[in-house]
Amino acid sequence: MTGSTGGSAEGVGGTGGAEDAAAGPVRVLVLQHDPSDPPELLAGWLEQAGARIELCVAHRGDPVPRTAAGWDAIISLGGEMGALDDDVAPWLPDTRRLLADAVRTGTPYLGLCLGAQLLAAATGGRVARGADGPEIGAYLAAKRDAATDDPLLADLPMTPDVLHYHDDVVETLPPGAVLLLSSPGYPHQGFRVGPAAWGLQFHIECSAATVRGWAVGEIRAAERRMGTALDDAAEAIAQVWPPVIRRFVGLAAARRRGGASLAGRRLPLAGAP
Repeated sequence: MTGSTGGSAEGVGGTGGAEDAAAGPVRVLVLQHDPSDPPELLAGWLEQAGARIELCVAHRGDPVPRTAAGWDAIISLGGEMGALDDDVAPWLPDTRRLLADAVRTGTPYLGLCLGAQLLAAATGGRVARGADGPEIGAYLAAKRDAATDDPLLADLPMTPDVLHYHDDVVETLPPGAVLLLSSPGYPHQGFRVGPAAWGLQFHIECSAATVRGWAVGEIRAAERRMGTALDDAAEAIAQVWPPVIRRFVGLAAARRRGGASLAGRRLPLAGAP
């Protein structure tokens, strides 16, 4: 497991509203599956929220924990592989086992792109190649009615900007999952499994420059989604999503203090009075 001190993507420690004097900062396990998708902006947002990152660089051989025990929250990033590409990424079975345990124990989880697909695959959903081709570049998602009372996403704008780069999609949600965000192209853009496990089919953690780097040589990307629209979306994301991450850390802190089920609860942002 990569160290957890300092300010780089390889480990971020921090203090703030989510730190309990006795228990210390909220410990967030971040799973990195691909060298091209590090925590990037997410690392700073977590630090500002008072969390301490423990970065598991799975593609470099860091062992994925078998259970969620010992972690206050878990985040899974994206990657080029599919959620069931165990031959390409042999750590994925352990990852799916970990995510299933997080759902079982109510450990707050946030999955981004591949991380959302892994959550679906781990809990009875179906992941497949998108029938209408990839989503690449700047898009809008739309809140569903169920998001109004969601403990994490309730305060999102009605149509938040998002960044996409994926071929696979969550074709069928896991049993009992709640659809929170949708879009005309692929409907399952954001969902919750159980009280505290969220999957987002898009990226919020990366910059516009990172997405352009992924797209070098890519002939499938629509120019209109990769130009100024990409920069505008990244700028909007930098305003909209840090408060969501603060809330995620706050949910983890509340659970650690012995809170009840998070479903349907609106908790204050970490650090808020």
